[in-house]
Amino acid sequence: MDFLDTELVAQIKSLKMEYSQKPQSELLIQIPNREKNVPRTVTHQTSEFTSLCPLNMSQPDHATICIIFEPRDFLVELKSLKFYLVSFRQVPIFHEEVPAKILKDLLPILGDVVINITGYFTVRGGLQTEVDAANIPGTEESRDLWKELESEGKYCPQDVS
Repeated sequence: MDFLDTELVAQIKSLKMEYSQKPQSELLIQIPNREKNVPRTVTHQTSEFTSLCPLNMSQPDHATICIIFEPRDFLVELKSLKFYLVSFRQVPIFHEEVPAKILKDLLPILGDVVINITGYFTVRGGLQTEVDAANIPGTEESRDLWKELESEGKYCPQDVS
């Protein structure tokens, strides 16, 4: 396994998560896409997502989160993604905000990629909720999103056109 960066391996092995009232985007680790010349779609999905209802914090919200993207130069390391998603467990957040928050935290890791994040939330009060957030490079919405991220000190690892 000489192709693995020993510092990256050490960083992954030392990951630790502590529950807090905010998602821990600092857990996300960027790894190089060694097959960037091969067009493909990556899908990450978990049915174990949990956050808290901000109106009644004794009630957890459960969801399946599906992240689909077309990688370019970078990927997100899976253990770090799992820890990041688990870090929502004590976070009071509305269903409608979750995919947008995940999108904003993943873009600085992945770069300006085609990405869609969907939250399929379990029924609450008889309502099934499904929320999508997306980035399509080159669109005005994408440029506006990157301006917002840059104002928060988060930058794209490649040129945004």
